[in-house]
Amino acid sequence: MNIDIYDFDKTIVPFDSGSLFCGYCLLHYPYLILFLPIAVPVLLTAAILMILKIIRFTDFKKICFMFVPLIPLDKAVKGFWDRHEKDVHKWFYKRERYSVVISASPDFLLNEIGDRLGFDKLICTRHNRKTGSIIGENCRGEEKVKRLSQEFDMTDINVINVYSDSLKHDRPIFSLGKNCYQIVNSKIVPFKYDEVYTNGDLRG
Repeated sequence: MNIDIYDFDKTIVPFDSGSLFCGYCLLHYPYLILFLPIAVPVLLTAAILMILKIIRFTDFKKICFMFVPLIPLDKAVKGFWDRHEKDVHKWFYKRERYSVVISASPDFLLNEIGDRLGFDKLICTRHNRKTGSIIGENCRGEEKVKRLSQEFDMTDINVINVYSDSLKHDRPIFSLGKNCYQIVNSKIVPFKYDEVYTNGDLRG
């Protein structure tokens, strides 16, 4: 089966959906501000520990969505995409083959837009809807390929095109495609994998 792989944030949409959703929730559920005196020190401490490599990015991300139990999640997600669905890049609607969207963003946030846009397959970071915490690993980097292999027999799929904004983080999925496309300022920029990466690492 021929497939195309898409990253989501800053690829299909021009923003980081998780971060924007946090801002949306603060705006629409202002009582969350009451929890900021507790949340901000916790986030700052976690960020420092992550920078020092004492905790992983996945551990940090587990903290970022700790507000989820405090909001009507389904209503918030629907309202968010009612507002931002129009921001989806028009070129994404012209896709020609089976589309697999692989993202580090939360499943509780992307399931809604995936249904609206008709993703053939959505693979993203799994979260506990009651607590907001991550279940398993953050779907990023090599984890994207691992999750893809859990969903498909890799000998049965043929990856034609791969689209992502991030050369740094999405090398693993770019390595699967016959054609690679970086999204730069919302525009599609083709590149050759071997001209950008040397032994799997970015040149320069």
